[in-house]
Amino acid sequence: MAITDWPTDERPREKLLKRGAAALSDAELLAIFLRTGVTGKTAVDLARELLQEHGGLRPLLSADQKRFCQSHGLGSAKYAQLQAVLEMGRRHLREQLDREDSLTSPQATYDYLRSRLSDYPHEVFACLFLDNRHRVIEYEEMFRGTIDGSAVYPREVVKRALNLNAAAIILAHNHPSGVAEPSRADEAITRTLKEALAQVDIRVLDHIIVGAGEMTSLAERGLI
Repeated sequence: MAITDWPTDERPREKLLKRGAAALSDAELLAIFLRTGVTGKTAVDLARELLQEHGGLRPLLSADQKRFCQSHGLGSAKYAQLQAVLEMGRRHLREQLDREDSLTSPQATYDYLRSRLSDYPHEVFACLFLDNRHRVIEYEEMFRGTIDGSAVYPREVVKRALNLNAAAIILAHNHPSGVAEPSRADEAITRTLKEALAQVDIRVLDHIIVGAGEMTSLAERGLI
């Protein structure tokens, strides 16, 4: 049965308009993105198969182009469309931070960092550079690899902070394992960066670790 033959309240698009996007399942949201199904399958049927094939919504959205396009019903055009949607989401979250008179919304910060860091298959170390009113100056991904394997260079962080005339910094990195628990190496690099930045009167406000659906604030743990 085609989706157009379903009761109106069960059609994903009409359901979203009436009840809001949060009321939809992952498959229903994906079906709206897909727009059409394939022979013998509605968009919702296809969406369910894709979620099962990839192991969920997050792995599907973070798949590289080759892996994404291997799935039945997907291709380069859908991949480009998806990347555009994801980037719009990131920019929307960034504009939320930019509009703040000062960075007083931890949730907005967490949401933005999660959108930027959660899908990398390797560790990425990033900095949110802030002015003296804690407004965002710049977000930069500075180092890649593992925190204790691909070194984080304090001198480079200090140099960039001075170039941007930053007064404070929020550090962040992801754990590809999905577990947001800080390691001893995470705590050590936090102390090192805090000490190095203090020499030039720049405060480290937090170090946020991004996992799969979870985040840890070292400031909340009393480790800053």
